Amino acid sequence: MEEIKKQLQQAIKKVLGQEIEPELTVPPAETGADYATNVAMRLAKVLHKAPMLIAEELKVELESSLSGVKIEVAAPGFLNFISPDEYFSDKITEIAQNESKFAGFISCNEYSDKMVVAEFSDPNPFKVLHVGHFYTSVVGDAISNLLEHAQARVVRVNFGGDVGLHVGKTLWALLVNLSGHSLTIEDIAKCYVEGTRAYEEDEEAKAEIVRLNKIIYAIAELGEERSHERLEVESLAEDFEVATAEMGQIVELYWQGRRLSYEYFKQFYASIGVKFDKYYPESTVADKGVEEVRAHLGAVYEESDGAIVYRGEKVGLHTRVFINREGVPTYEAKDVGLLFTKWADWHFDESVVITGNEQTDYMKVVLASVKEYAPELVERTSHLTHGLVKLPGNVKMSSRKGNFLKAVDVLEMVRDELGGEKADSRVVLAAIKYAFLKYKMGGDIVFDPKESVAVNGNSGVYLLYSAVRAKKILQKVGTVVVDDETDENKIAQETVAEKGLSKKVIQYQEVLQNAVIEKAPYKICNYLYELAQEFSRFYEKVRVAGNAREGELKNLVKVYLGVMEHGLGLMGIEVPEEM
Repeated sequence: MEEIKKQLQQAIKKVLGQEIEPELTVPPAETGADYATNVAMRLAKVLHKAPMLIAEELKVELESSLSGVKIEVAAPGFLNFISPDEYFSDKITEIAQNESKFAGFISCNEYSDKMVVAEFSDPNPFKVLHVGHFYTSVVGDAISNLLEHAQARVVRVNFGGDVGLHVGKTLWALLVNLSGHSLTIEDIAKCYVEGTRAYEEDEEAKAEIVRLNKIIYAIAELGEERSHERLEVESLAEDFEVATAEMGQIVELYWQGRRLSYEYFKQFYASIGVKFDKYYPESTVADKGVEEVRAHLGAVYEESDGAIVYRGEKVGLHTRVFINREGVPTYEAKDVGLLFTKWADWHFDESVVITGNEQTDYMKVVLASVKEYAPELVERTSHLTHGLVKLPGNVKMSSRKGNFLKAVDVLEMVRDELGGEKADSRVVLAAIKYAFLKYKMGGDIVFDPKESVAVNGNSGVYLLYSAVRAKKILQKVGTVVVDDETDENKIAQETVAEKGLSKKVIQYQEVLQNAVIEKAPYKICNYLYELAQEFSRFYEKVRVAGNAREGELKNLVKVYLGVMEHGLGLMGIEVPEEM
């Protein structure tokens, strides 16, 4: 494809005097062509000539430079290219018989020697992981894998609110219900919902939660060891006019809940095969955010009714508070602190931040403010967003109201669809990850557990079956007596199927490159599904083991399997030996 594109570009310049980058596509199978271009139609208006005439002129020129490639002109002005059958079989054989050739075939160096910090998932302690966290964890990991494959040095980081109003809400309810008891993650989930309801409906509770919020910042700043010391507890109690015993309960519940949350996160990430290199609690970056905001007070930020804000209207955005009237940093200031902390830690070439769509306008304001005094950090930051994950029926879920789908529930739902506890965890994860990743990031997606495990159709399970089938074919090669009989009609059908699969396999290189550049895992997923469909057609027409051309066909199946395993691996999906 690249060679045809190169020669076509040169022909356009030589024959027509135009400099244009032509596009090649893979046309429908019924055309009989391997590649096609509509460049003649694109040039028709510019040159004031009929597209068919332009196509004929280009054909004449290309026939001398693309020897062996058959070129046809098709109405209303397409140029179709048909490569020799042996081109694809020779290419597949070359890749299959040399590991370094296969490595070169799938190689990508767009991010060579680049340092990338990938921030994703970002759950808050004192809240339960929901399906959105599951989704962004899978997407973030897949994008990180793509960039690593393109030779980037990727650092996976996680940012979460160990301080903030949500902690105050949960802690308020914990103190009311569970003080002095061992906590579970379910206790935390219920208490967050109860605390949120109290904050919205009970003014007395709201005031107490606001006070707890300030106490929590002070506890986190001291650290776990110091905040447990008797003198420090007494000092905190005096500062916030709380009984010493009550302050001791607050300190203990805070650290117990925080430890429980982090252990819960760690276990869940391990269960889905996602790892992080660094976790940034908000309390560790809040001071840096406050420092930067106050350092640029007057020039970038301004005081307003006792708070410090950024007037986003001057750049077409909106005003947001960075330090509230109580002197407490908001999420905005913490994100400023995180950006500068990541820079100090990694001196990144690019910082990729993945969040939900609801953070789009928020992040625009945060980055716009920083751009006024540290533009290079903003220029190196990419903010990628995604929509909500919904179940069939589009029921809107909210962790605040307690009617949300927990991340662990997703695992159980799919496991049940696959037969319960005996289900292979690799197949469970393949079903979920592929169901998430096959969609382009941006809009809401509907996750259907039944659809995710379908053995026929666009599912991760279907792709695993296809890959395992290829493994079984390779295991049979050499164990079946070779059939020397020749049936010309059968051979013709095999040749068409073989060429179709070979062409699709060879497209992987280009798909992979585009997926890396666009940070788009869905492009890999779409390609793998189309590839598996092509393999299914090949499987129906061609018997590999015992075929007179067993060796060549084995090479094709081997490369097919290599591409499937590589592509699925980038998506965080492991292919089992059998299913």
